[in-house]
Amino acid sequence: MRIKLGLAAAVAACTLVPATAGAFCGFYINGAGGEMFNNATQVVLMRQGTRTVLSMQNNYQGPPADFAMVVPVPVVLHEADVKTLPKEVFAKVDTMGAPRLVEYWERDPCAADEVERAYPMMMPSAPAPEGASADSAGGHGVTIEAKFAVGEYQILILSAKDSTGLDAFLREQHYQIPAGAEPLLRPYVDSGMKFFVAKVDPKKVHFANGQAQLSPLRFFYDTEEFALPIRLGLANSAGTQDLVVNIIAPDQRYVLANYKNVTIPTNIDVKDAVRTRFGEFYAALFDRTVQQNPGAIVTEYSWAASSCDPCPGPTLDGDDFATLGADVLGNNNFYDFTLTRLHARYGKDGAPNDLVFKAAPPIVGGREQRGPGGELEHGAHPDAQNNFQGRYAIRHAWTGPITCAAPHRGRWGGPPDRQQLADGTGPRPALNLAFAPRGQMALPDVVAQDVPELGVHPGVPLPGGAGFRSKEGCGCETSDSSSTGGLGLAGLTVLVLRRKKGSS
Repeated sequence: MRIKLGLAAAVAACTLVPATAGAFCGFYINGAGGEMFNNATQVVLMRQGTRTVLSMQNNYQGPPADFAMVVPVPVVLHEADVKTLPKEVFAKVDTMGAPRLVEYWERDPCAADEVERAYPMMMPSAPAPEGASADSAGGHGVTIEAKFAVGEYQILILSAKDSTGLDAFLREQHYQIPAGAEPLLRPYVDSGMKFFVAKVDPKKVHFANGQAQLSPLRFFYDTEEFALPIRLGLANSAGTQDLVVNIIAPDQRYVLANYKNVTIPTNIDVKDAVRTRFGEFYAALFDRTVQQNPGAIVTEYSWAASSCDPCPGPTLDGDDFATLGADVLGNNNFYDFTLTRLHARYGKDGAPNDLVFKAAPPIVGGREQRGPGGELEHGAHPDAQNNFQGRYAIRHAWTGPITCAAPHRGRWGGPPDRQQLADGTGPRPALNLAFAPRGQMALPDVVAQDVPELGVHPGVPLPGGAGFRSKEGCGCETSDSSSTGGLGLAGLTVLVLRRKKGSS
């Protein structure tokens, strides 16, 4: 077991691009469905009381002068509320809540009983130390509430009297608004929300391999409702999108108040073939879960943020927590926090409402816990604490001699040579699911046990063969079913616009 101190919440957000590119969640596909760029926006949400801290990382391929984004926010933000962050923390965040694959080896059935953990313990890191007037926007009913620069970004905070005026204002400022954006702007304008608009100063941008390296942005605000706006992200959607929301909050997990909720099937033993195709396996498992629960949001992880068992990667430390918002939450007791990871998949017409979160009681599941009869715990169960994860295991049964009269079977641990991490048999997270092939893996061929909640049984073909498609609810196909990269981890909180060439 590795102990982790501090987790952050990540929403990988969907990027909207001009009409020349089909907008998938977090990745750009050109108009012909060919070349694909690894562009995404990750968002980190932290929540305590009425305060939300939102951090987002933007990866954009193209001239930085073309980049701009619009995010609905409930209040006017000022320069002191906004800062840039280092990028490294986002990869750590993504790993910690990801579904994980583990391997176990059966111990010698004749060996003496002893306590053995399959994975080494990692000690927690030390806690972190304590420590504009409104202007006219030139008509259209749009007001510039604040204007300032942070890092390489030039930021406007806008309010608008109507969505057509806001649409016209942005076009007048040489932004290429995606077709159909105005009706999506309308409910935010009508509810009185403001708009965080950030464009890039090309003189302040660092480039690596020809791609602009944009600093993550962080801002915070206070509001009674805890929600995530996603409708703007639907403006240019041409296919199915994935949405991953990770929320971190003191001693509390979250679910959706306005969508159906379901937990991912967990503690499933799988065959050795999954070792090299874990992302593909998990994508198939998730798609089957969504097919069986149309319109549902899937809980993949809910765990005390100060520990994990097993840990699939480096843990966050106190400095990471402070970077992502603990400093403005006023809570440095990281052992109180719980990480919740929620995952949805839907088409352009499959997410009619923004996400509204509500508190939920603790659950456990996905652990190496066995009952009196030796049966591994199954599914999610209520408990006094949150210890739930998507965990899948390859098990290697004992093949050596049995030299005793009363062998004790079913005791599992690390490999005989104890080289779990050095030889690649340590816990592995399912990452980059946007690139996982879909429709090619048959779950009945790779599971080593029944998964009754999904109607999956080893060796029993599913209707439709190895792959399946769902055109209802949270769809399980892209607009181009042959593409393996049309899907991304998306939060859909931002509308990313492209500025016309020659504009300032």
